[in-house]
Amino acid sequence: MIFYPKSYFNSILDIDVKFFLKNNIKAVLLDIDNTLIDKDNNMVEGLDEWVKKLQENDIKFCILSNTNRKEKAERMSKILDIPFIYFAKKPLKFGFKKAKKIVNIENNENIAVIGDQILTDVLGANRCKMHSILVAPVKSTDIWVTKFNRLIEKQILKQYFRKNNIEIDKNKCKN
Repeated sequence: MIFYPKSYFNSILDIDVKFFLKNNIKAVLLDIDNTLIDKDNNMVEGLDEWVKKLQENDIKFCILSNTNRKEKAERMSKILDIPFIYFAKKPLKFGFKKAKKIVNIENNENIAVIGDQILTDVLGANRCKMHSILVAPVKSTDIWVTKFNRLIEKQILKQYFRKNNIEIDKNKCKN
């Protein structure tokens, strides 16, 4: 199903180098809000080390965010020392194609997209034939548009988790 992620993790930090190598992932596109930072702009602790470790294994990165606040994306870009695209309009293909050019990877199958939302990150990645990775939101607080999306996502996730026998961290997914 186009709304199902190819992979699911409770946290971005749970995704190790072996996973990327096993799945032949050469580049990663990262969502910002509730994937890398919470609503108060607090970054996931250890994220910068995680990125560096993957870069040491020749994995490329680009931030791909729907935020319309350039300064937010630019700040994360500087902290992690990776390029960024803001106002990406996910799930439309435009931002994904632009990010693909930045990471300079030929095959979409070698690109992973990591995000916390099905209707933007997962749907967009799947439409582009990229490896969609859903992570549990960093915090349960969201902006109003995302709160609406979470109602729809909750139903999709119930089916996905049941079908794939995945146990979720109840402390992380409070939708």
